[in-house]
Amino acid sequence: MCKEFSFNWPVRVYYEDTDAGGVVYYANYLKFYERARTEALRAAGFSQETLRNEENTIFVVSNINVSYRRPARLDDKLIVSLNIIKMARSYLIFQQQITCDDLLLSTAEVKVACVNADTMKPCQIPAQMQEKLTSLTV
Repeated sequence: MCKEFSFNWPVRVYYEDTDAGGVVYYANYLKFYERARTEALRAAGFSQETLRNEENTIFVVSNINVSYRRPARLDDKLIVSLNIIKMARSYLIFQQQITCDDLLLSTAEVKVACVNADTMKPCQIPAQMQEKLTSLTV
């Protein structure tokens, strides 16, 4: 790909996201990353529910590597950003990060596989999605 597809999604930290110390619980970063990926696909014109119903495909996380650098806290306004760094026949790899006031809090590399919703076996990313994402990256 000549350029990366990038996307930013704002997230506010709520009380439910934090632990007893008022810091975002580490597993909740995964939720923030997931929301940004879902919204990025929606912004590109793809609803996960529609993909399930019309293409019988879903995306599942097959690998994730997260680094935590600084804590996010209650009421912080975060920006969750992503780039698609690789698109293959049956998977996408995203580079993601979470920032607050331009400070890097966390990074993640996430591989999501496209699978048949019934068999859970890998399948090709729907052609219309491949075409659209390719058009956004060239």
